[in-house]
Amino acid sequence: MTTMTNKKIGIIGGGPGGLMLGLLLQNQGLDVHIYEKADRNVNLSRGGSLDIHHDTGQLPLAEAGLLDEFKALARFEGEDTKIVDKQGHIYFEEDAEGEGGRPEIDRGELCDLIQNKIEPERIHYGYKFESMDTLEDGKVKVHFHHSDNFNQIEQQETEVFDLVIGSDGAFSKVRPFLADTDIIYTGVSFIELSVPDVHTQYPDLAEYNKNGKMMGLGGDQLILGQLNGDGRIVVYVAYELDRDQLDEYKALDNEALKARILEEFQDWDEELLKYIKYADDNIMFRRIYRLPIGFEWQHQSNVTLIGDAAHLMSPFAGEGVNMALYDAYMLAHAIANHSNQTEQIDFDKALAEYEKNMYESSKERAKESQENLETFFREDAPEVMANFFIEGQKMLEAQNQQSNQ
Repeated sequence: MTTMTNKKIGIIGGGPGGLMLGLLLQNQGLDVHIYEKADRNVNLSRGGSLDIHHDTGQLPLAEAGLLDEFKALARFEGEDTKIVDKQGHIYFEEDAEGEGGRPEIDRGELCDLIQNKIEPERIHYGYKFESMDTLEDGKVKVHFHHSDNFNQIEQQETEVFDLVIGSDGAFSKVRPFLADTDIIYTGVSFIELSVPDVHTQYPDLAEYNKNGKMMGLGGDQLILGQLNGDGRIVVYVAYELDRDQLDEYKALDNEALKARILEEFQDWDEELLKYIKYADDNIMFRRIYRLPIGFEWQHQSNVTLIGDAAHLMSPFAGEGVNMALYDAYMLAHAIANHSNQTEQIDFDKALAEYEKNMYESSKERAKESQENLETFFREDAPEVMANFFIEGQKMLEAQNQQSNQ
């Protein structure tokens, strides 16, 4: 593809947001390159199931011409939802019908869908961002550690860009070059379990969980189950813990860990305990962090952030990946808006436009995520969350009636 300009753009991080931005900018004819620290390994676990919202995450997919392919892969039945208390009493249950506005897709599938449309030479694996410097001409020199086990490469490399975008997640290494702001531990930690091939091995749990998500809400403890496209249920055992308390769980072997969890959940319904008893030995530990709500940085003309690097929030509103995709959409539009027919781009104005829009949209969603986190751990959470979903159903039905008139 012929590039529209000799300006070189570097995206640090090859998750959904970074890949989406790379594709949109490639489609504008720009010289864009994505640098991902991980090796290219399609067999590597790449996260759980994501619900992609029609008013944010689906917009760039449509713009890139991927919406039909996305819908072919997505699981609209993945919007099934069940809310129970720890005694197993059902407060809300919905079996999704037809096409809803938030279909599910596995993170790896989403990455592959986008990545397959990007020219291979634009994605560089095994490149770990280390630091960057602004040069006298305003360009940015980025220092990488390049590791390639297959070709036995282990070396330092540098690249020079006109624009650098940090899409490198919660623990962003680019963010400190824009702001001296630490992420905040929310007081919640997850122990992530996995029940593989659930329909074959554990049909009783498959029937209980249905095709979407189950929320077991018990005050200061949660059991959350989500069916993934590969037939496994990803289970999140969630606690309110001091930050260092999670280390006590991490120090246990798998058998002792499951025994401790079951002891701590001994007053929970037996159907819910199956999410723990049936789990295999693939266990991960996650502390849930966030950035300050309304976080902003001192504007620069050659560096910006998207996704969790820009507005890390808890997962309790399902907004993280959607905002990353929407950021890519807004930034690509801003760059297009400030490109002229003489093949020049005013990155300064483009970033200012993008950051203004991004701050506004992400602040409200960060507030929602924090409020939801607090709600999930209330004693009356099953009732409150059930009412939330019931009201959502009513709003959707009203919208459908209006559109059919």
